[in-house]
Amino acid sequence: MFGKVFGRGGERPAGDPHALRAPLVRKNGMYTLRGLGDARVLAAVEAAAAGEWEGVKAGLAAFDLGRDDLVLGELAESDGVQDWIGRAVEEDKEHRATALLISGTRHIIWGWEARTSARAVDVTRDQWRVFYERLRIAEEQLLEAAESRPDWVTPWRRLLTSGRGMSLGTAVNETRLDAALRRAPLDLETHVEWVSHLQPRWNGRPGEALAFAREAFAGAPDGHRLGCVIAMAHIENWVESDDKNCLIAPEIQDELLETAERSILHPAYERRPGWQRDFNMFAMALSLASERIAMPRVFRELKGAYTEWPWRYMAHPEKMYAGARRNA
Repeated sequence: MFGKVFGRGGERPAGDPHALRAPLVRKNGMYTLRGLGDARVLAAVEAAAAGEWEGVKAGLAAFDLGRDDLVLGELAESDGVQDWIGRAVEEDKEHRATALLISGTRHIIWGWEARTSARAVDVTRDQWRVFYERLRIAEEQLLEAAESRPDWVTPWRRLLTSGRGMSLGTAVNETRLDAALRRAPLDLETHVEWVSHLQPRWNGRPGEALAFAREAFAGAPDGHRLGCVIAMAHIENWVESDDKNCLIAPEIQDELLETAERSILHPAYERRPGWQRDFNMFAMALSLASERIAMPRVFRELKGAYTEWPWRYMAHPEKMYAGARRNA
């Protein structure tokens, strides 16, 4: 199995026996990161794609799915998981909470696939119906998982997404945010989800998301990945703006540079599976801001590793990554 997932050629990073080798053959000097760059995660994802529940559990043995949203997301993104995960929920009593967590998360993603990324006015009645049906299932499963495992943060982080999609209102979503942050006050994925929630397209107020991001990172230790929330807040502002040069401003460039140096470029930053996604968040924000100091360092550390998030905000994400990399 591990010979298969590592593939042939390339170099495995020193000091990490589970890190996947980067491919030697690349397009435009870049490659798409698989399985968070970790052989165990990729093995679990491949087992999920094949409908092999025992293989999924074996791959997850080294991870805490209740606290690691990146690993959870890799599994839930696997097309077809919804076709078999229900059997694991019903039959595997010992791991029912884990199966519920995966299934609920998959139903949110599956629901958004039915809705598509179209504007609300362009979504058909049938698409809305399927969207809400899948999100209702997700809500039931995630709430049961959260009740079964009160220490888990990932159900609450994912319930923020379903709550936003179902328009459950500020009170409900703020309660879920509080539940997540009580369990993991510095959880990046919870903060990034709330930054999306605070956007004007979801009835937030201009500037609210960036203020939230700044306050959150101000309380984080040096080297913490929570700095990515500031990069994402700027990216979200760019998405909302009609001016695609809106981030090209000295004060924004300075903030992104300072934040990168205190988070992902700090010596205390820990490179866990999926660290390349953190760097991709900064890479996109820095490139949109035309920042020239941190951006070359970030792309140099990535060595061509591309993650779909957050570049999928762009019409041609891989092309834009390649262009930003060349310009770094």
